[in-house]
Amino acid sequence: MLVLFETPAGFALFKVLDEGKLNKVEDLSKEFLAADSARKVVSLQAFSKFENTAEALEAATKLLESTPSKGLRKFLRAHCDGETLGVADSKLGNAIKEKLKIDCVHNNAVMELLRGVRTQLTELISGLGAQDLAPMSLGLSHSLSRYKLKFSADKVDTMIVQAIGLLDDLDKELNTYAMRIREWYGWHFPELTKIIQDNIQYAKAVKLMGDRANAAKLDFSEILPEEVETEVKEAAVISMGTEINDLDLINIKELCDQVLNLAEYRAQLYDYLKSRMNTVAPNLTALVGELVGARLIAHGGSLLNLAKQPGSTVQILGAEKALFRALKTKHSTPKYGLIYHASLVGQAAPKHKGKISRSLAAKAALAIRCDALGDDQDNSMGLENRAKLEARLRALEGKELGRSAGSAKGKPKIEVYDKDRKKGAGLITPAKTYNPAADSLIGQITNSTALEEQDTVPKKKKKAEAKPALAEEAVDFYQQMKMNPKKSLRQRKRKRRKKKKRQAEDDGENVEVEEKKKKKRKHAEEEEPEVQTKKEKKKKKKKSED
Repeated sequence: MLVLFETPAGFALFKVLDEGKLNKVEDLSKEFLAADSARKVVSLQAFSKFENTAEALEAATKLLESTPSKGLRKFLRAHCDGETLGVADSKLGNAIKEKLKIDCVHNNAVMELLRGVRTQLTELISGLGAQDLAPMSLGLSHSLSRYKLKFSADKVDTMIVQAIGLLDDLDKELNTYAMRIREWYGWHFPELTKIIQDNIQYAKAVKLMGDRANAAKLDFSEILPEEVETEVKEAAVISMGTEINDLDLINIKELCDQVLNLAEYRAQLYDYLKSRMNTVAPNLTALVGELVGARLIAHGGSLLNLAKQPGSTVQILGAEKALFRALKTKHSTPKYGLIYHASLVGQAAPKHKGKISRSLAAKAALAIRCDALGDDQDNSMGLENRAKLEARLRALEGKELGRSAGSAKGKPKIEVYDKDRKKGAGLITPAKTYNPAADSLIGQITNSTALEEQDTVPKKKKKAEAKPALAEEAVDFYQQMKMNPKKSLRQRKRKRRKKKKRQAEDDGENVEVEEKKKKKRKHAEEEEPEVQTKKEKKKKKKKSED
């Protein structure tokens, strides 16, 4: 049985001299306490030395991926014919078995044997000293770490993080310098501040003009529109500013040069950031844009860290202070953070911003995972999700428009016009005309009035006849019930008297009971001092006996 051992200097094959000792794993470590006993267990059969650091780095990276390198395959073919090979990695053993048809073993005994070989490595391999092995391992570890950093997928987005940070710093510096130019040159030409709002155009105009007296002679067509140019020239003639020295103008122009250079560099940096975002995170860029996507990556730390976050975290990323303040004060939590600056959220109405930001954050979380962990480098997923979000935004706005039109489902109902119908009513009634038959003259009675009098007279008679009938029914009722009002009064009085007697009897019994209780209490109080005196007498007797 052979054992494969990897060192910074090369690969080593050790022959196991006594395979019976592998059965006792617990006692195997004792055999490697000394070099002589270790040589009785294993012996060096072959050693393959690395020619340079590049070969060592290639072999180390292949071993990390659990695949044998070319040099290792040649070495094993030459020395492992018909032998079983003990390896430290089971995946590496499977790869060797598939490619080289060599039986590989990986168990606790092999691992314990490799630990013992590592402790006595310099004694088992002649010509390899500890002073040579230490710098070899150090150099290999440095080159391996450089290789990992160079090809690490997590570190590609560090350029985006640095670029967006520098872009924000440049914006702050540009605003500070531009305000300084306006305040400085405003003493000489204060009206120019209100006429030219853009900072870059203002710096170019100040650099070209210098003293305001030169404004009438200069051509600002390359910098300003015609309307603004004429306004500047008119304001320069009637300006209320103070005079300025040539030395002051020189310093102001130098500051203008700084602003223009920073603006030019910012434009270049933005183009660089745009290209990097389209390369690293194309789907996220298609959804939220370059600047918002870069700020999300910078806030998350890296693209991979951001891919681990759910959509709810992506939604409020950048609003942590507001979130914790709301949780502490038990108020409503924020609906959006950095994602608020996305174009889709900006297009939505104020009442729809929360819904759109939530939907956009969910789609952005999927896009980030696709960019960080997917193999495809196109933005088809981002464009598809953006189209869905735009359709949802249109649906939300259309629903509100439909509701305002008066329909429950969001679409106004169109009905056929009918001239004989009113809105929400039946047929239109014809217009009323004058009825001459309804007129009546004084002293004449029409047939209709006579008929009305005939109808009203019998009704009154019926009402008068109804009253005696009710009286007769009431008398019959009292007779049937045989109720005498005098008897009823007597019965009530009797009942009251009986109640009073019962109450008096109850009160008397209660009084007797209370008197008995009082007597018992007095008797108990009289007996207590007697008992106390008896106890005192007993105590006195005991004292006298003592």
